[in-house]
Amino acid sequence: MKSIFHHIYSIALVLLAGILPARLHAQKIDSIYFHLYTDSLKKGVHNYINVDAKLADGRWQPLTGKELRFTSTAGKFEGNNLVIDSGFKGRKVTVKAVLKNDTALWREMTIYMKTIEVEERLPTVDEVMKTKEETPRRRRRG
Repeated sequence: MKSIFHHIYSIALVLLAGILPARLHAQKIDSIYFHLYTDSLKKGVHNYINVDAKLADGRWQPLTGKELRFTSTAGKFEGNNLVIDSGFKGRKVTVKAVLKNDTALWREMTIYMKTIEVEERLPTVDEVMKTKEETPRRRRRG
């Protein structure tokens, strides 16, 4: 005599067999796009290259180095991060992302290098403390 668990297991398998193919079909990637967080690349830092897939059902899904093969005219990729050597002298870099499981889906983009280096200096502890001491304190009412 078969146990009730065996019957439940069999029913669950039948239900999953009907649901999974529809779910996998909805995951079909129609196209890929770059959605960059910046308008230029910086030397010597990790520049995140954001690539999203537009699915057949209209939804968007982020893609990583697991699904994409990245190439570029300069620098090297570490996952989605493009690292440009600090000695790079070029004005622009062309980046290409190819979907690994469907190489017919790819996107290429030219991204310019940041030309003006802004030296951002954080205040020292002494400067912060001095500013804090100079700020008048308000009395609490109540």
